[in-house]
Amino acid sequence: MENNTIFDSVFKTMLRKTPELIVPFINESFGRRYPLDAEIVQFTNEHETPRGSIVDDSVFRLGDKIYHIECQSTPDASMVVRMIEYDFNIALEQAIAAGPPYEMDFPASCVLFLRDTPSTPDTLEMKVNLPNGDSFMYQSGVVKAQSYSSDDIFEKRLLILAPYYLMRYEKELGRIAGDKGQTAELIAECAEMSRRLEKMTLGEGLVDLYESLVELIIRVSDYVLESYEDLRKKVRAAMGGEVLELLGERSERLQKEAEARGLEKGIEQGIEQGIEQGIEQGIEQGIEQGIEQGIEQGREQGIEELAAQLEAQGMDREAIGKAVKAAKERQAK
Repeated sequence: MENNTIFDSVFKTMLRKTPELIVPFINESFGRRYPLDAEIVQFTNEHETPRGSIVDDSVFRLGDKIYHIECQSTPDASMVVRMIEYDFNIALEQAIAAGPPYEMDFPASCVLFLRDTPSTPDTLEMKVNLPNGDSFMYQSGVVKAQSYSSDDIFEKRLLILAPYYLMRYEKELGRIAGDKGQTAELIAECAEMSRRLEKMTLGEGLVDLYESLVELIIRVSDYVLESYEDLRKKVRAAMGGEVLELLGERSERLQKEAEARGLEKGIEQGIEQGIEQGIEQGIEQGIEQGIEQGIEQGREQGIEELAAQLEAQGMDREAIGKAVKAAKERQAK
């Protein structure tokens, strides 16, 4: 059985680092019209059940509804069983948290199938029979990633599907890799996707989003093309690998420059503070010396007059007082 970890990991990374990608996906999958900057509240994805702990891919609140999304790399006829279990526990947890009178609201849920077959249903369904003879049909939506073209991804802003785009060619990779013409066509298609991704994200100043998506696109393509090294390198370059490296170098350079500026500023501030402290100490010492000289010359009665003169010249009253006190104490010893 194929290891699904990398696809799950990429999906969860997108939801964690770039949760804004889920909004267009929800709008498309459930027919909603949430604004792209709608607030997203993510819930814990681990639930305790009688059969032990279960972990879903993503549960979150958008507007006044709770949504549950699962990412599945291969068709699975038993997926509906997992979905109803997840959804039941999500609804039960929310009911318990709300308290009596208890009421269960199932989340709006769907499965994103990265691969599909002609037998993959458009909706997951399970009939639930109740003891009194009533029944209802549990349903969970299905989204087939490979049914969306490159144009769909960008026109509908379904960038959450971009990392998985190359998976549609998995069964043809051996033939593509062995044919220069087909290789050139695939590389051109990847380059065009990269150009549109760059325009949509960097054009809107979304540098972090661009970097995150290119990184995940390359991660999946490297995995899918693991057996086709030459093609893998060409796809990596076409999908923005070199741009990502340049951005990484730029980010590292800016970080070092920022650190250098911070260090330089700290040194300047330290010097300024040192100078200020030196001036203050010098003034204080000068006042003390002047007062001591006055005392030695038998002019202690003129101390108050001297202090008044110094204050009139703009000297700090507190510094003058401290100097007078220190001078008298030393003179008394």
